[in-house]
Amino acid sequence: MEIAGEGPRRITAWEKAILGVRIGEVPRLLPGLALALGLALLAQAIAGRLGAALLAAQGLDPAGRGSPISAIPVAVLLGMAIANLAGLHRAFAPGVDFAVKKVLRLGIVLVGIQLSAVDVLRIGAVGVPIVAALVAFALFASIGVARAAGASGALGALAAASTAICGITATLAVAPGVDADEREVACTVANVTVFGLFGMLVYPWVAHGIFGDASAAAGLFLGTAIHDTSQVMGAALSYRELFGDPRAMEVATITKLTRNAMLVAVVPLLAWLHARRAGGAGRRTGLAHLFPVFVLGFLALSLLRTAGDLGLAGGGLALGAFDAAAWRGLTARLGGELAILALGTALAGVGLGTRLSVFRGLGPRPFLVGLAAALLVGGAALGLAALCGPLLG
Repeated sequence: MEIAGEGPRRITAWEKAILGVRIGEVPRLLPGLALALGLALLAQAIAGRLGAALLAAQGLDPAGRGSPISAIPVAVLLGMAIANLAGLHRAFAPGVDFAVKKVLRLGIVLVGIQLSAVDVLRIGAVGVPIVAALVAFALFASIGVARAAGASGALGALAAASTAICGITATLAVAPGVDADEREVACTVANVTVFGLFGMLVYPWVAHGIFGDASAAAGLFLGTAIHDTSQVMGAALSYRELFGDPRAMEVATITKLTRNAMLVAVVPLLAWLHARRAGGAGRRTGLAHLFPVFVLGFLALSLLRTAGDLGLAGGGLALGAFDAAAWRGLTARLGGELAILALGTALAGVGLGTRLSVFRGLGPRPFLVGLAAALLVGGAALGLAALCGPLLG
């Protein structure tokens, strides 16, 4: 409501945090938000068909299995196609901006419900330090490669997070804290898609060729060497079906979830390193900037998942209310279906706001950084799996 002579009402703190605009301006968000959501749904359908075709090409029955191809990069491509072929009317801009800034954070928070300390502890006191060491190596190796190539610090941070933690989700979580621009985000998403897809298709054969029947070593390699969660799951599924080894799939899955959990520490670490490198003058370096609220939400849902899993493990109900089947269904819907839809909507917004002209002048440097980071981390993962895999049993 506006008071005559006093101008528009100032935006409240909760409106700014949740909506980014005054509540009376919400209708302005609907066209762009609906477009981004529609593209995310279309991307899911396309990714499902492509994933089924990919599984069939490998001799696997796609019936009842999740797609090894993520809908998120497909959403980016659809958004970019519209932005560059048809253009985007300014009426869509507020909703697209809302998708990129607010829906993105919701998606990252929802991913937290996938992560349970119960699962992490299943790889034991040996497995967690192995994964932590690999993540640390991936972070510093990726940043070092970017510096050697003369790339920006923000691009190095994105390469580090995407390679070390969880691909596109980590890219989007880290980008605001390191002041990454749309070109750097788009290039990193492309790197995750291309190099992660290569790993998904090739690494199961590499793992079996090197490790044979050493299931834990093969699973550890797959879980640490491949970028995105959907790509790891696709590789682990292929390994299980091709070589009849469910143990390798279990180790790969838990290893990847352990990597994902480290997002909570990596986001503030990279934001702090970026702020320090920038000199700190006039910059936000407080705790709220280095440890943003959506990361706390991610952690809160992870703790909620852990509490529920512990309730089931003790012979009771999850959170005192859900049996095992209901709890699995709830966490799958929140951390899987809704999280992917939210992240797909956000990435469709990124695509809608990306013009191909922004890549002019970048040259091959960002993609060489992504390639070098992927190869270094893949090599380190192979070495650690060979050295430490037998320790996992």
